[in-house]
Amino acid sequence: MTRITAPELSPSPPDSPPPVRRSPAPASATPPSRRRHSPSPSLALTPSSASTSATSSRPKTRPSPKRKYSPAQWVPVSSHPAFALRGGQGQGGGGAAWDAAASRLFVWDPSARGVHRISVRIRDAEPDKDGEEVAVEAAVPSEMLMPEIDLGYEVTHITLNTDGSSLLLAGSHNINVLYVHERVSEDGDTIICRTAPVASHVLPRNNDGIKVMQTSWHPFSSSHFGVLTSDAVFRLFDLSNDLVQPEQEFYLQPILPGRCQNASSICPVAFSYGSDHLWDRFSVFILFSDGSIFVLCPVVPFGSDYSKRYIEELYEDVNTFGLKSLNPNVVTNSHLAIAWLEATFPELLRQSADGSTLMLRARPYAPVDDSLTLQGPLCRVCEENNELEGKGSSCDGKAVGFVYSSVGKDSVLVTAWGSGQLQIDALADEIQPQWSIGVPTCLNFNSNGHIKSVAMKCDSNPQDSLALRSHRTSSTGSNVKSNTEAVWMGHTPPLLRLSIVDLALPKTPNSSSLSLFLDPLVPERFYCAHGGGLDMVTLHFLPFSYPEMASTPPSVHPVLTTGNSDTTSPFLSGFVTIADAYGHVQLVGITHTAECFVVEMKGWKEPTPLQLDIHSKSIKDVESVTTGMISKELIAGPDPPILPSSSGLRSLTPDSIEGKSTLHHYIKVFHEHYVEYGHKVFIELKEHGDYVKTEIEDKQKRLQAVKQSLLSIETKDQELNKRIDRASKVYDLLEKRIESFKMLPAANKKPLSQAELEFKSQLDRFADVELDALRSSIAALSARMRRFAHMSPGGAAGTGMAPWQAPKAGRSHVTESQMSLMKSSLERLSLINEENNLKLRLIETELKNKEQ
Repeated sequence: MTRITAPELSPSPPDSPPPVRRSPAPASATPPSRRRHSPSPSLALTPSSASTSATSSRPKTRPSPKRKYSPAQWVPVSSHPAFALRGGQGQGGGGAAWDAAASRLFVWDPSARGVHRISVRIRDAEPDKDGEEVAVEAAVPSEMLMPEIDLGYEVTHITLNTDGSSLLLAGSHNINVLYVHERVSEDGDTIICRTAPVASHVLPRNNDGIKVMQTSWHPFSSSHFGVLTSDAVFRLFDLSNDLVQPEQEFYLQPILPGRCQNASSICPVAFSYGSDHLWDRFSVFILFSDGSIFVLCPVVPFGSDYSKRYIEELYEDVNTFGLKSLNPNVVTNSHLAIAWLEATFPELLRQSADGSTLMLRARPYAPVDDSLTLQGPLCRVCEENNELEGKGSSCDGKAVGFVYSSVGKDSVLVTAWGSGQLQIDALADEIQPQWSIGVPTCLNFNSNGHIKSVAMKCDSNPQDSLALRSHRTSSTGSNVKSNTEAVWMGHTPPLLRLSIVDLALPKTPNSSSLSLFLDPLVPERFYCAHGGGLDMVTLHFLPFSYPEMASTPPSVHPVLTTGNSDTTSPFLSGFVTIADAYGHVQLVGITHTAECFVVEMKGWKEPTPLQLDIHSKSIKDVESVTTGMISKELIAGPDPPILPSSSGLRSLTPDSIEGKSTLHHYIKVFHEHYVEYGHKVFIELKEHGDYVKTEIEDKQKRLQAVKQSLLSIETKDQELNKRIDRASKVYDLLEKRIESFKMLPAANKKPLSQAELEFKSQLDRFADVELDALRSSIAALSARMRRFAHMSPGGAAGTGMAPWQAPKAGRSHVTESQMSLMKSSLERLSLINEENNLKLRLIETELKNKEQ
């Protein structure tokens, strides 16, 4: 590909996007929709274009004087003053975000308590500098966006919405929204922007109780973002409506009360939105610390826009395959899905002839008598014998990261474990909507009678895993009708284990910190950042997209290596992937020491493996390697002339006419075949004289270099011999030390038995995972109890709940006796926890004494 060098740029304001090549927005390389059981196409959905305009209650911004722009200078991103002034010595953390549409990089500065907004361009290599790579440059000076209020907490993560107008500033216990385009005042390159807190009634400012596990913008709406908290509640907020009360609230109940065996099974870790595959667009995947994965479907932001043809295809699919089934369970689930589609997208019932409508807007809807089912945990099915695996995983430690990726016809789920392992699974069936019949939903209506917010309790189905054990996953091409009926039975789809990737991180007492990032151009590729560096993982086998590559494991390539043995602390505080116009990916990372680095992924494209069959061709079919100096015709020599038999030549004399004629003929044949060939050889050698001379000189130079290398090796031979002798002495010394160590008393101790090893592993898991999960659960419950104990002024009497959450008539209120009983139960639970800690210390002491 020919690259065009960018011309010299005129001075331009730093906040304007660079006029040179911009980085396009990350677009998925996969088809917009695909099925696993039938090849019928589906159309993609486009992100929501919901308005993010401020409501009437927002304060008006004060007018500011006209800003004077200084000429912009372009420097490498790593040399930008935002990093160079504090690189290696400053305080890192806070993260980074990338705005692909405006080509801007947002970086949180902990020391300045603000966000750097940096204009970025990707410059081509200059033609007079051979070997120079494409440069990622930043504009100087850059803008500093400051929140108008003191946040009062440490920002650990920032994320930008789809249109680049709002920035989430998330901490461990608090969240604030910074409005990028709503400026309160300006002072040169420093801009003070309007800032508002999120869920202030749930997240206290004293950093006590409920923790923020993850927050992320919804991919199909620029005004909706999801928040997962440690009290096992997933909340969906609408930026254009209300930041205090969530639009949708889902109380997750992964295990029925009284059946909890492990505290880690009720502690959420992360979540991920679905994408580009049928009902996956309406799904939210939630990971718990024991590695179990649950699904909420359908979850749709109110007011988000979706493709009309895509929704019509789902609607037709349910009516065609679901309602005509002879199975009553299939018909029931189909009726529920149809009712949800018709209420959420009422245009499906109108069937207007106007074909200009391409998008459908989701209307606020939730069934009054039914709530969403927390589908899961997703069981894993073995490919060989098609049997379901148990809930336990072969990975050690606790789950710390999670990401969803849509690749071709497959939905891939990647789980990162604290032991340094990556668990890669794919959905073996389709996700379908599922409701719990008879579990009412709490609705909040506005003055016009429209649904304003929704809250529901999502219970898991305990019979789901039992039903899955009786259901064997059919092959893709067999019995399409039975496959379709199995989809609509309401069972949770199983997971197909693709691979477990071990990053070989150093073993540490605490769990390692791992973060997962998707590649914006190659969906089969993702990146894993940890304390030891940055790795790139590429998938080759996918059960529905690439079934022919079943024996090819994922490939892992280290991008950066820190050499740090402590992997518990993260290496990067910010990481973004930039897709340039040439199909390459630029990786921009910010370390915790506030240093910035840029890595271009152009040189790490893996070539397609070339497979050759050595038995397909004989030796005669293989062409011999010839030099490019002389043509093949000259090297093969002249073609020999065809001469008549010499029996008739003996009767001829040289003086006769026939003899002279024959002699003249042979002279002519010799001239045509040999003299002309010699002339061609002379001309060819004369023309290639310079080439031969150059080759000889090059060979002589190489010969001289080899001679110099041999001389240097000879001079270093004595030094190498000395080092070898010293290594031999050290080896002998180590052997003597080993022999002396064998005489110690501890060398004769017996190894632990299998039962003791299992008991020790259980103790390690209890100390590493269960105690942390139990403490987190106790803190979340305590915070929730304090919040409900202190009733708000506008709350329902005696309940501590908001008016819209007041219980229905006929239901008992929470009395003071019940509240005191709950407090006593929590105190008893704390005492039991202390007793368990004491017993654990005694067991560890006994084990150490036994080992000694």
